[in-house]
Amino acid sequence: MTADLEEKTDRYERLLSEALAAAEVAVPETTPLGQAAAEYEEMARSYLEDGRHFRDEDDPVNALASFSYGHAWLDAGARLGIFDVPDEGHLFTV
Repeated sequence: MTADLEEKTDRYERLLSEALAAAEVAVPETTPLGQAAAEYEEMARSYLEDGRHFRDEDDPVNALASFSYGHAWLDAGARLGIFDVPDEGHLFTV
């Protein structure tokens, strides 16, 4: 069964939005890792905005890619330990 592009795009937007709300910086802000956390979070937020822009422009493929890339930044930060994330299992691969 093939995935519906609109449903998948909606799901990934929701996933990124929820992950951004759930991730908390786990390292001191004034350290190099704190700077990395700020940059990772900024990238994730930028990709969320980009994805919403692409969706508004009726470009669901690039919207989905943006939401996926944004989530990858947060997930990588969680794996590095620069974000504290919930152990729920559906937002992060940690």
